[in-house]
Amino acid sequence: MGGEADVSGIAELRTRLRGVEPRVGIVVGSGLGGLADAVERSAVIPFRELQGLAEPGVPGHRGEFLAGTLEGVPVILQLGRLHLYEGHAPEVVTRPIRLMAGAGIDTLIVTNAAGGMRSHLTPPSLMLITDHLNLTGRSPLAGPVLSGEQRFPDMSQAYDAGLRALARRVAGAAGITLHEGVYAGLLGPSFETPAEIRMLERLGADAVGMSTVLEVIVARTRGLRVLGVSTITNLAAGIAAAPLSHAEVLAAGRAVTGDLEVLVRGVLRAL
Repeated sequence: MGGEADVSGIAELRTRLRGVEPRVGIVVGSGLGGLADAVERSAVIPFRELQGLAEPGVPGHRGEFLAGTLEGVPVILQLGRLHLYEGHAPEVVTRPIRLMAGAGIDTLIVTNAAGGMRSHLTPPSLMLITDHLNLTGRSPLAGPVLSGEQRFPDMSQAYDAGLRALARRVAGAAGITLHEGVYAGLLGPSFETPAEIRMLERLGADAVGMSTVLEVIVARTRGLRVLGVSTITNLAAGIAAAPLSHAEVLAAGRAVTGDLEVLVRGVLRAL
């Protein structure tokens, strides 16, 4: 995917935003689409109508951008995401982030559904991401360096310390329990085995999922500040007694949507 495709895609998205100049991009993951209902004066842009994007094939992922205002802040929401396990290349998975960056955002709030690997991370709950492990075996920066990006972005503060402190203050004021931990991103699409979970625990991970890490790498090379929040939707394999299912993930995501919305709204008000 070359520079020409990137530029034309950004111009197309800007045209479809109907005058909205977003400051914050929000990636909304599995079962968390209720946040979209709070956006005012919205423009809806389906992925299928933009160059280089495909429709997500995972239940609970709508596959569209939604632009407008939330708590008075111009925002663009990415409702649903594309995944490596669907057969998409890293540059396709991360193309929505590049498009939102090109549309003018300076801050990215990324959410996901994750399996909890520690005894205190029981579903449904929220975990502030402090760092991540990219265990997908892929990088969205491989290949030619795109305009506005760099070859070796610093990842020592992948998740912005100031935004994390702000999220903790918002959660405390609202009475929301907000855990913190390291997110491990794997390729998927199978859930992990108990042995893999034990390995991840030894590597220092607290929660595990199949998204986010590539998106954050692109956000950082584009100079965006990133806040990450995982919805703990299930206990990881070997910790839970029952078999894991995607239906369980969606149900737990819906159960904690209210707290996530309060958290995101509070962060936006304070930006």
